[in-house]
Amino acid sequence: MRKLLHFCFFIFFLLPLSAHAVITMELTRGVAGAIPITISPFAVTGNEPTQDVSAIIGTDLQNSGRFKLVSSNGNNTVTGKIKSVGDDRYQVSFQMFDAYKGKDTAVLGRTYTISGNQLRAVSHHISDLIYEQITGVRGVFSTKLAYVVVQRGVGEMARYILEVADQDGYNPRPLLNSSEPIMSPSWSPNGKQIAYVSFENKQAAIYLEDVATGGRRLLSQFPGINNAPAWSPDGRKLALVLSKSGSPNIYIMDLGSRALKQITHDYYINTEPDWSPDGRSLLFTSNRGGGVQIYQVNLASGAVSRVSYDGDYNARGSYTSDGNHIAMIHRSSGVYNIAILDLDTGTTRVLSGKAVDSASPSVAPNNSMILYDTLSGGRSVLGMVSSDGRVQLILPARNGEAQDPAWSPYLG
Repeated sequence: MRKLLHFCFFIFFLLPLSAHAVITMELTRGVAGAIPITISPFAVTGNEPTQDVSAIIGTDLQNSGRFKLVSSNGNNTVTGKIKSVGDDRYQVSFQMFDAYKGKDTAVLGRTYTISGNQLRAVSHHISDLIYEQITGVRGVFSTKLAYVVVQRGVGEMARYILEVADQDGYNPRPLLNSSEPIMSPSWSPNGKQIAYVSFENKQAAIYLEDVATGGRRLLSQFPGINNAPAWSPDGRKLALVLSKSGSPNIYIMDLGSRALKQITHDYYINTEPDWSPDGRSLLFTSNRGGGVQIYQVNLASGAVSRVSYDGDYNARGSYTSDGNHIAMIHRSSGVYNIAILDLDTGTTRVLSGKAVDSASPSVAPNNSMILYDTLSGGRSVLGMVSSDGRVQLILPARNGEAQDPAWSPYLG
């Protein structure tokens, strides 16, 4: 029943969970025939840096599931240098050599001068460059994750925390710490703001928070349900779910004027909106056909059409950035799995494929991976699965649980 939260609204069902802020990656399935790559330890001159740049790069690439680290004779070899230049500043340089193009010809290389607290960030940036050079796809190692954790001590009230962390789980930073539930974080297209639902005043409300400054403003606190905020591609509007007129329906709010436009007008449950990449339509989940399925509404005409047909339960649809696929929750043999729907062929493919429930799919900006929450070892953890199902990771909180994740867009 846990996955029904995403359709029947968290306002009606609250499961107590505990979580710690820090999450770590564990690769559980990689691609057979992963590309061998050698990441040589970077030579250090002067003060020892606080971060192991070559190790971070190696971990990034290995956890993508697309690469296999080898000590020598990889298809590609990465070498680098780190030089202390004083005042906690470092010059970081690297080169990558392709074994098929000659060991003396670098196919990629950069030099950066940074402060010590930027060492992890530049490591992820180098990983992005290497990943794109070899695969032709932009890397996502410099992106962020938002997620909700809960801390519960023995005999204590639960603390709900909205956090933002690096894509690998490091550098977690709380945006909101509350004794009441928080849910549905949603990144703005420029990655500078997050919309979310908070029950901090004993009532569901949607807030907008600046990630850098922590400044926030209240957007919606109508009687009843205020839920599932979703940004338009241009960042000027927010789709959301309100029940102020009775049943839950989809609305669009203009963030400049705060004007509302009602999109669905019926007595079914309509929830979980997601914008198409061109901004012309919305996906949403509804029980209007008897079962729980994903529908699409044309914003110009108001016409509604059913999108999902395979199985008796499909929900929480989320477009890939090219608009060709939809990640979603799909029930199969009584288990809620992460699946992807090919809009050209109508084919549904189950990706997570585990005998435990999974929910809250969020697609990486390069469409290579899907972030979600699932159960592992009897507790809620974050998971990642590649869009072809061949790579799987779990990101367990070190002392507790994590849930309701959202993957950021590219950040620059």
